[in-house]
Amino acid sequence: MATSSAAGGKLRQSAGPIGLLFASTTSMIGSGWLFGAYHAAKLAGPWSILSWIIGAVIILMLAFCFAELATMFPRSGALVHISHASHGSGLGRIWGWMLFLAYVPIPPVEAEAIVTYANNYLPFLVSPDNGVLTVTGFIVSALLIGLLAWLNLLAVRTLLKFNSAVTWWKIFVPVATIIGLIVVAWHPENMHAAPGSYQISGIFTALPAAGIVFSFLGFRTAIDLAGESSNPNRYMPFAVIGSVILASIVYVGLQVAFIMSINPSELGGGWAALSFAGDLGPFAGLAAGLGMTWLAAILYIDAYVSPGGTGLMFLTGGSRILMANGRLKAGPSGLARLNSQGVPWVGVLVMWVVGCLFLLPFPAWQKMVGYITSITVLTYGIGPVVLLCLRRNAPDVARPFKLAGANILAPIAFILSNWIIYWAGFYTNSVLFILIGIGFVIYALYYHFVARMPGDEFGWRHIAWLAPWFGGIWLLSALGDIGNGLGVLGFVTELILLAIWSLVVMWIAYRTALTPSETQHAIDQILADEGSESAHSLT
Repeated sequence: MATSSAAGGKLRQSAGPIGLLFASTTSMIGSGWLFGAYHAAKLAGPWSILSWIIGAVIILMLAFCFAELATMFPRSGALVHISHASHGSGLGRIWGWMLFLAYVPIPPVEAEAIVTYANNYLPFLVSPDNGVLTVTGFIVSALLIGLLAWLNLLAVRTLLKFNSAVTWWKIFVPVATIIGLIVVAWHPENMHAAPGSYQISGIFTALPAAGIVFSFLGFRTAIDLAGESSNPNRYMPFAVIGSVILASIVYVGLQVAFIMSINPSELGGGWAALSFAGDLGPFAGLAAGLGMTWLAAILYIDAYVSPGGTGLMFLTGGSRILMANGRLKAGPSGLARLNSQGVPWVGVLVMWVVGCLFLLPFPAWQKMVGYITSITVLTYGIGPVVLLCLRRNAPDVARPFKLAGANILAPIAFILSNWIIYWAGFYTNSVLFILIGIGFVIYALYYHFVARMPGDEFGWRHIAWLAPWFGGIWLLSALGDIGNGLGVLGFVTELILLAIWSLVVMWIAYRTALTPSETQHAIDQILADEGSESAHSLT
């Protein structure tokens, strides 16, 4: 396989609007729709319908922020570049590796979803005692991730054409499921069934715990492919915002169909005790129980297609994040190497290897979803901060899409992102911040004592606001009553305190950003080699 260097290799600008829209859409309609409705119903009962609506609104708020930023930096791996422009290379490098840690577990979690569904007729892939992968299940999952990596070595045009075909299927099957379940079984009385078996707080805790937010996280795949688009300034807002709206319609419809199609007699023990044949594949089990064998058969096929398509596009996005890290000296320059098809093949290889390692500490779908939600939303949280900082420091930079009311919407989006992290629970957040802390210490030691790079360029002054941000969320999470918290503060009190603290952190971040001249210098550096990044062979 021929390769080219980071300097000589060129990305091909062949991604059109539909390709980008479907890249983000297929990243969202994955294993989340196969499992999310079931887990959300167990936590919030019929109120889980509202959970999906709230989740869509929150993600849409963040998507609006990123839609503006994406058009300012229309390059592959743009999510890495934006933090360089607002708070310097120190934050950019830290954020680049946090983004990698958010992307790399997606292909393995989708592989776990495929294996979990397959276990219904190949009962040696998942342990019946604890629902985790067996040794055979681990090997099969690793091979599935390898298949996704191999597909990623195709030219981006071929990859997106393949993905577009997959996406049409991934939209058809959920819609067919919604219509089929509603026609065959419609029990509106379920909206009032077992009222004492769930709490209103379940509406919000379901967002991370049931995989609702996880299901919407793929909207930014189009941003990762910006440098491979023929007209990113025009196509990016359409793809980012359009994909969130399209996915939210599908997910809300699925939750309504799931709630209404359950036999009321199965809710005698309450929503939390909901169980039926096929728990490892809730929609397929429900369809089979209703005598809809044709739908169950389609769902078992889709259990390969939907997670596979999502894993494919996240492996694509993650390899572009690694490529950006290599080009911005946040990691080895070899990460930016491209093959003859213009694909960052080293990044693809790293995504496969590290993805397999993630199967070890998180050997079950729901075990990995909580971690993914927390760290990914944490990386999303920087978007509203960067947006306001660049509005102040770079007001004259072209913004083909400009968010109206950003001074109000950006702080709200930042608050909402921090609420989601809090709802993940104290235990999950403790693991998250410990991992980030260890990673930061390793990076700082490498920077100062191994690479011996200039100390004044590390950017301590510009990254100091991370400590009160992360530390404040962890402390408030410890005082709350979600995920083994101490329960000192009530649910509403926690939300109010988190909102106040979020505004304080945002003010600190705003005050410690780069100066306007420093920001302009960073933007000039980011855009300097834009012409060399892509091949202008447009068709």
